[in-house]
Amino acid sequence: MSTLVKVGLCELALGALSGWIVVLRTEHPQVLRRLGVRSPRRVLQAHLDWIIMGLILIAVGTALPDLPSWLAWVLGFGALVNATLFVPLAFNEDASKALPYRAITLLSFTAMSVGTVGAAAVALGA
Repeated sequence: MSTLVKVGLCELALGALSGWIVVLRTEHPQVLRRLGVRSPRRVLQAHLDWIIMGLILIAVGTALPDLPSWLAWVLGFGALVNATLFVPLAFNEDASKALPYRAITLLSFTAMSVGTVGAAAVALGA
């Protein structure tokens, strides 16, 4: 099993576990407020994105088990960080205005772009 599939399965598990937090969002919002969550919809976004990104990694890792390791690393990094970027926003929407957040977002989006385009190029024999 490729490392990319393993990372994808871990990310999928994180998404599944975060479903419990989504339940709090709808059934017991006061618990999230006590924990400092100010934007509960960001919890849902993180949950869904961890699942989606995990599935992307599993699919790519299964379809391309011999993907060059540097490309798998870039894709795995992008997928994990992209989804996780919703977490700080759950606590503070203004976090997106901070330079470190913006830099990490740019790096993560670039990693996803390079990773997915690179994987497609490998699949097409380029």
